[in-house]
Amino acid sequence: MSNRRKFIKLSALGATFLGSGFHFENAFAGKLGKAKANMPVVISTWNHGIPANAAAWEVLSKRGSALDAVEAGVRVPEADPNVRTVGYGGYPDREGKVTLDACIMDKDSNCGAVAFLQHIKHPISVARKVMEDTPHVMLVGEGALQFALEKGFEKENLLTPASEKDWKKWLKESKYKPVINIENHDTIGMLALDSNGNLAGACTTSGAAFKMHGRVGDSPIIGAGLFVDNEVGAATATGLGEAVVRMVGSHLVVELMRQGNSPEDACRLAVERIIKKQKDVKDLQVGFIALNKNGEYGGYCIHKGFDYAVQDKSGGKLIDGKSKL
Repeated sequence: MSNRRKFIKLSALGATFLGSGFHFENAFAGKLGKAKANMPVVISTWNHGIPANAAAWEVLSKRGSALDAVEAGVRVPEADPNVRTVGYGGYPDREGKVTLDACIMDKDSNCGAVAFLQHIKHPISVARKVMEDTPHVMLVGEGALQFALEKGFEKENLLTPASEKDWKKWLKESKYKPVINIENHDTIGMLALDSNGNLAGACTTSGAAFKMHGRVGDSPIIGAGLFVDNEVGAATATGLGEAVVRMVGSHLVVELMRQGNSPEDACRLAVERIIKKQKDVKDLQVGFIALNKNGEYGGYCIHKGFDYAVQDKSGGKLIDGKSKL
């Protein structure tokens, strides 16, 4: 009789939980909500992330959305001719043409991307237009350019004298061998958590210097160069895109966070998986950064030399990413 009473009490308690909308999986997910969240916060790859974060922070500090923040942030290096791996002033391909890739993703898993886009300084804003104004996720090449022009973007020459000079120098030997932490930091990836606790991310690049005409890396590919899941966290990648694409790297990092790993540990585990699969990584660099719903962040890379920028209420800083090798 005593056991029967206990069973009835437990059954009633379970009914109460179910009736109130409680789900047992929320007990695990709720671990993220125990600590006071660090928000707003923005994190981005490489030292060109410092001025990019400052622009994003202008939006976040006024309680703006993470989506608006990441777009505003990455537009800064896109327009800076001194950033030779993103947007205007980026290194051209082996034919001397600057081709750009970008993607953006919001809290509701809406996403947009452009690839092999020429003549448009801000591919990230074109990617957002793809997300918001079309039924598609990605537009490429001439189609992406046509769409951008229809949306009012200005067509311009993106090959600066400095990049043209470097390209002509490269042509003398035409040797394609990216140097880790130099040509390969070809991306700015940015993740933000806003005051409402919502995530968004953006990724934009001119790609590997002197690549084959038509080459597209991981940066515009949702799940590879960028992934956002508003229930868990977000991640973005930098380095040799082919290695990231093979592992669907950013999605992997987010799923590792879903399993309970910290952002840094999730990035580390993804890097270790790339090393295991790739075998020879002597000349290969890949780095990840990640941000979870609590505003906790981290980064990890294969080789030393990767850094990432962070901006929150305590200020801005540049952090050396931990490395496996």
